[in-house]
Amino acid sequence: MENKEKDKKSMEALKKTAKVYGTVSEEEVKKKFKDDEEVTEELIEEDLEEIEEETEKVVEDKKENKPYQRKDRKAEERIVHLANWVPKTKLGIDVKNGKIKKMDEILDNNQKILEDEVVDLLLPIKTDLIAIGHAKGKFGGGKRRAWRQTQRITQEGGVMTFSAMAIVGDENGHIGVGVGKASETLPARDKATRKAKLNLIKIKRACSAFDCSCDDPHSIPFEVSGKAGSVRVTFIPAPQGTGLVVASELKKLLKMAGIKDIYSKTFGKKRTTFNLIKAAMDALEKTNRQ
Repeated sequence: MENKEKDKKSMEALKKTAKVYGTVSEEEVKKKFKDDEEVTEELIEEDLEEIEEETEKVVEDKKENKPYQRKDRKAEERIVHLANWVPKTKLGIDVKNGKIKKMDEILDNNQKILEDEVVDLLLPIKTDLIAIGHAKGKFGGGKRRAWRQTQRITQEGGVMTFSAMAIVGDENGHIGVGVGKASETLPARDKATRKAKLNLIKIKRACSAFDCSCDDPHSIPFEVSGKAGSVRVTFIPAPQGTGLVVASELKKLLKMAGIKDIYSKTFGKKRTTFNLIKAAMDALEKTNRQ
């Protein structure tokens, strides 16, 4: 008797759950489908219909030439951070309130940027890392890498530190370089990008090559040179179509600045990428002279 009452209670509980979740009991399935083959055929037909609908959507997207847009989590997080940003400086408050709408207003008045959010709000900024480190390889070979690794010996043992050099720019005459150090790689990168935004400068671009006469500002206005340590870099205007006749790491810097054609001459220990970039920045800053 007790077992029968338990079975009844369990059946009632199953019926309640079936009503709540919309599930179907085994008995109803057997009544509806006497043979297993009929069940499999219906399931296959449903799957085929779903596949056809998905393929039709893909074909329509291709016809409309809609590229696949991958969600950028960092960009979304940055947008949320800027929306919730509470500025601490007078310059930041003016930018947040919309009184200052252009970066050139800040740079022309020689105002110091103390918050990197100011740059993010005013410019469509892009970032990249310079290969200042070296990874050991087999048989004496190695590759350049973005992280420069150093070690300090203490009583507890060797303490590792990583440094990175970042460049930021909008490919339209604004460029910045920064260096960051930390005990791990990603914090060093974040520090470097933040400092690069705070060190943003404006450069002049023009078409001044003797064998080119166009209106596009694709090169620099005149020959400039910069120095850092033993490295000296000279930039010379070039006509359209020449490209960037510079070292591979300098190409990253000049692309961020919006320069498309240029000649260069370098002197000193050019393998020291750290000083090479600094000398290039010193040269580009001199394009603002009148």
